[in-house]
Amino acid sequence: MKIDYNQPDDDFGDASARMTRAIFAEGVERGVLLMRHSAREYRRDVHDLENPLTAEGRSLAARFGASLPDVNLRGYSSPVMRCRETGALAIEASAAAQRGGVISKVRDIEAFGVFYALDQIRMWKGLRKSDGLADYVGQWFAGKVPQSAMMRPQRAVGMVLEVMLDKLTAPAIQAGTPQLDLCVTHDMTIFTMREGAGLEPATGPDVRFMDGLLMYEQDDKVFFASQHGGIVEVDDALMAYAR
Repeated sequence: MKIDYNQPDDDFGDASARMTRAIFAEGVERGVLLMRHSAREYRRDVHDLENPLTAEGRSLAARFGASLPDVNLRGYSSPVMRCRETGALAIEASAAAQRGGVISKVRDIEAFGVFYALDQIRMWKGLRKSDGLADYVGQWFAGKVPQSAMMRPQRAVGMVLEVMLDKLTAPAIQAGTPQLDLCVTHDMTIFTMREGAGLEPATGPDVRFMDGLLMYEQDDKVFFASQHGGIVEVDDALMAYAR
């Protein structure tokens, strides 16, 4: 059943945390949450990927972590500092709020970065000429972005799905105890995965700070869900399309 987890008065991260709590409450034992980082600075005197979290962003990341379900938590991140910081603050707050789950540190994984940009200068130039990030991702999927600038979007989707599936099926931190893998990435990755997996089109809802997509196993099937209500089964057909 499709459920939109968003509510009118939500702050950043509320809907993705609500989705995660609701799905674990159904008896799910393993989940992988792919989410955008928290609120960031937009300084023009540094490379965009070097912009850190704002003070509000750090507070929101901690608030998000405290609202996660009481499960064992393992952290992964884009190598970019604001993503690492979001994951670390969320995990620290979760550890303080939980009654006793096992917590791990955040580890960098390139697949949660902007690996799909083969030429970042050309990507930034294309973004500046587009009507925003959603429009650029739509052009990318429509084949209007040179492959010398961006790898094929289906390949990028497949690579992220494979890494998430690997986390979902890897040995648990603690056998028999529910576990969430928290994977912090960028808005472009969330747009890409929503479009590529068929959850929502790139032109659909905007990707706000700490918006997330949850992969989980239930009834011997693997699902990929959006906080906006989209849900697909991660089956051979989806993986074949992604590749």
